[in-house]
Amino acid sequence: MKHFFWLTVFLFFHQISMAQYLPLYSQIPNYTSTANEETAQYNNAGILIINKVSQPAYRYYRVKEDTVERPCVIICPGGGYAVLAAGHEGSDVALFLNSIGINAIVLKYRIPDRKNQPDPSIAPLQDLQQAMYLARFNAASWGILPDKIGVLGFSAGGHLAASLSSHYMDIKIDNPERVSLRPDFQILLYPVISFKAFGHKGSAENLIGGGTSAEQLHYFSNEEWVNRQTPPAFIIHAKDDSTVPVQNALVYHDALQQNQVPSFLHLFEKGGHGFGMTNQQSEVQWPQLLKQWMLNIRLIER
Repeated sequence: MKHFFWLTVFLFFHQISMAQYLPLYSQIPNYTSTANEETAQYNNAGILIINKVSQPAYRYYRVKEDTVERPCVIICPGGGYAVLAAGHEGSDVALFLNSIGINAIVLKYRIPDRKNQPDPSIAPLQDLQQAMYLARFNAASWGILPDKIGVLGFSAGGHLAASLSSHYMDIKIDNPERVSLRPDFQILLYPVISFKAFGHKGSAENLIGGGTSAEQLHYFSNEEWVNRQTPPAFIIHAKDDSTVPVQNALVYHDALQQNQVPSFLHLFEKGGHGFGMTNQQSEVQWPQLLKQWMLNIRLIER
C-alpha cells in the first residue's frame, strides 16, 4: 500500500511536469496527422526518456517573473534522433541555467518518422528554428534579451544545435516578420557534428535514412558549413567517448578556429558518453566551465 501511494504521487507530479510543455506551433509544418504515440518513462538508469515525439512542444523556464530582460538558452536533449533524454539533458540543465541568471527553453523536438512527416530529415531543424523564432518574437514579453539567445545540445541534440548554427539562413518555417534565426552562441556537449565516417551512424540513419545521398551527407555535416558568421561555441567532449568519437568536437573546433570564430573546447580524459550534467570520472565539471565562459564573453555578470 505504501509503495502504491508513492507511485501515485510520482505519476501525479510527473503528469503535471509533462503538462507544462506548450505546443510549439499553432499548425505543425511538414506533418501528417496520426495518432499521438508519445510516451515518457524512466529507464533503468533513472533517466527520463521521451519516445515517439510527433507533436513538438516547449517548456519555458524563466529565472524570475519580473521586468528584467535576461539571456536565454534553447536546450536540445540528446537521444540519437530516436528518443529524447529530457531530464539530465533537459530540465536539469534548465534549472542550472536559471541558477546563474539565464532563462531557458527545453525543446521537445520531433523524432524523425515517415508515418507523420513527409520529410523527416528537416523536422527537428524546423522545430528548433520555431523555438528560436518564438524566443525572439516574444523576447519583450518573455523577459529575454533578443541579442543574447543561444542553443545548447547534447549528442544528437548537439548536432541539431550546430545545424541551426550552420543553416539559420535556410528558413524552413513560416517567418513572415523575418525574425533572425541565428543563435548568438552555441553550447555543444559530446555533440554529433558530422555525418561522415567519424560521425554517429545511428543519428544519421534515424535523421536521413539508410540510403543517404552525398548532398544530404554534406548538408548535415556541420564542420563543412562553418564561416565567419558562425556563432561562438563552447564545446565539451570526452576522449574515451566510444559512441560519438571525440573527432566530432575536434574537427568543429578546428573549423571555427580557421574562420576566426571564438571557440572554447574542453576535453575530459574520461567520461564516456551521455553523462549529462555530471561527469563522474572527472573532478572538473562542465557547468562551472560554462559559467566562467559566459562571464568571459559578458553574457552574464558576477
